[in-house]
Amino acid sequence: MRFLKNLFLVTVVGILGCESRDEARRKQVANNLKQVELALKAYQAAQADLRSTAATLPTAEFHNVTCEGTYPHHLQGVCTDKEAIYWCFTTTLVKTDLEGKLLKQVPVANHHGDLCFHDGKLYVAVNLGKFNDPQGNADSWVYVYNAGDLSFVAKHETQEVFHGAGGIGVCAGHFFVVGGLPDGVEENDVYEYDDKFQFIQKRVIKSGHTQLGIQTAAFANDRWWFGCYGTPQILLVTDADFKLLGRYEYDCSLGIVGLPDGRFLSATGHSEKDLCTGSVRLAVADEKTGLRIIERSQAKKQP
Repeated sequence: MRFLKNLFLVTVVGILGCESRDEARRKQVANNLKQVELALKAYQAAQADLRSTAATLPTAEFHNVTCEGTYPHHLQGVCTDKEAIYWCFTTTLVKTDLEGKLLKQVPVANHHGDLCFHDGKLYVAVNLGKFNDPQGNADSWVYVYNAGDLSFVAKHETQEVFHGAGGIGVCAGHFFVVGGLPDGVEENDVYEYDDKFQFIQKRVIKSGHTQLGIQTAAFANDRWWFGCYGTPQILLVTDADFKLLGRYEYDCSLGIVGLPDGRFLSATGHSEKDLCTGSVRLAVADEKTGLRIIERSQAKKQP
C-alpha cells in the first residue's frame, strides 16, 4: 500500500504539471495512472483470494465428546455455534468448548427443554405447567439467553403449544416449537413463530403416536429431524413442509443438531439418582436407519 500511496502522489504532481503542455510529462502521467489502476486491481484480487480462502477454512473440528460435570436432571437438548456446545439439563444451562470442557453454567427454571442457536442467542423451549395433558394445562414459553455468557435476555409466550413446549428448531429466521402428546393421539403438531414470536400457524405431522410427543428438533440438510421417546426411541424425518419421509428406530431424543459439513451431533446421556451426564457423538444420515453413528476410525472422514 505504501507503493500505491507514493505512486498516487507522483501522479498528482504529474497532473498539475500537465498545464505546461509538456508532452513527455503527459505520457508519464498517463503511464503512472495505468500503473495505479493495475496495482489496485491486483490488490483487490489478492484481498478477494484471502476472503475466499478464509471462508473455506474449517472453523471447528467436531468429534465425540462428553460434557464435563454431573447435573441434577437429565439432558434435554444440545446445539452449537461452531465454537462451543450448549447443553440443557432441565434445570441447568451449560456451555462447554468443543472438547466438552465446562466454560459456564447457570441455573434455570424447571422445565427447560430442547434449545437452538440463532444469531448469537440461545432459544429454549420451556413449559412451566403440565405436559401431555389432554385438557391443555401447559404453560408454554421460549426463553432467550446470550450465547456468550448465558445471561437471560427475554422470554416469549408460546401458549399455542397446547400440550407443553419441549423442543425447538429454527429455519429461515422462523422458530418451530414442538412438545407433548397425550396417549392415543396419532399426529404431532409443530407451531411456527416469526422472529418476534408472533404466532403464524400450526403444522401437523402424520407421524403416528410417539411417546410424550416430540422432544428434540433440528432443521438440517433441507429436512426436519425430530427425536422422540419410546421403547425403542423414535426418529421422525420430514421435508421442509413437515411431510413425513421416514420413521426410524434411532435415539436422538436427548439432542440433535446439524453441522455445516452435513454431519450431525447426536446426544446421549446417563442418569443415576441426581447424577446426570451428557455426551454427543458424530452421526450421518442413513437411508435404512435415519441416522447412523460414525465409528471412531471414521470420525474425521466426510460422509
